[in-house]
Amino acid sequence: MTLNTIALELVPPNTDESRERAKEEAHKVVRYSAESGLDGRIRHVMIPGIIAEDDDRPVPIKPKFDVLDFWSIIKPELTGINGLCTQVTAFTDEPALRRRLTDLRDAGMEGVVFVGVPRTMNDGEGSGVAPTDALSIYRDLLPNRGVILIPTREGEIGRFNFKCDQGATYAMTQLLYSDAIVGFLTEFAKTTDHRPEILLSFGFVPQVESRVGLINWLIQDPGNEAVAAEQDFVKRLGGCDPARKRQLMLDLYKRVVDGVAELGFPLSIHLEATYGLSAPAFQTFAEMISYWSPAQLV
Repeated sequence: MTLNTIALELVPPNTDESRERAKEEAHKVVRYSAESGLDGRIRHVMIPGIIAEDDDRPVPIKPKFDVLDFWSIIKPELTGINGLCTQVTAFTDEPALRRRLTDLRDAGMEGVVFVGVPRTMNDGEGSGVAPTDALSIYRDLLPNRGVILIPTREGEIGRFNFKCDQGATYAMTQLLYSDAIVGFLTEFAKTTDHRPEILLSFGFVPQVESRVGLINWLIQDPGNEAVAAEQDFVKRLGGCDPARKRQLMLDLYKRVVDGVAELGFPLSIHLEATYGLSAPAFQTFAEMISYWSPAQLV
């Protein structure tokens, strides 16, 4: 079962905001989709389960609406759009996590990406279920079990192969600001028969990134030259005029989708406006989707 979708990331609002504020996010999706020509093309929203991260995060995380609560508010406003989400597993014991995943499934979440500990902790830390264990434990509960894929991370081919062995059916990439995923999947295809679905993630970079640096922080990997090149590209995007920015993102999108299209992996697209939904973000996304859409594989 493949998702074969365009998914838009939609971050829950802060808990100190109203239900009406949550509905406003759904209304933005509808309005910007209609204005940009993406109306009817976005088939999922991807709602991340947010946990506190490092203290040096440029934009501090405040308590957010729970994924299920947010989804229950926005679902009636988003006709024809289904749900995907991420679920942190590392701090929840098996019975509680099973109840949570059952609730997500019953609420209409069609795919769940299992997420582990923040960067300040080591893999395996946390009192709950490791994401790799969750992949096998909940095979019969969730048909679409996802993982995060970071193509520039050292040792990622072996790590990803193990996750596929454990039962991952799809992977959502970290935000892509280079075509490193092409070389990664080319090599992965040579070394294994696993062909999970890949959600290729692309994020809009507004001018405010030049001042705040949130995207730069999100993709950081100190000492990794490949990531340093991506950070340089993000900085370049942040300083561009809108037309040039759209062209640079479209060029990257073309290199990525053209490079992975014939490798045998089912493909979907994940779109993210890290600083919040906006008309310029949707205009950029629309140009990308007009070049290639997962619907072309049907």
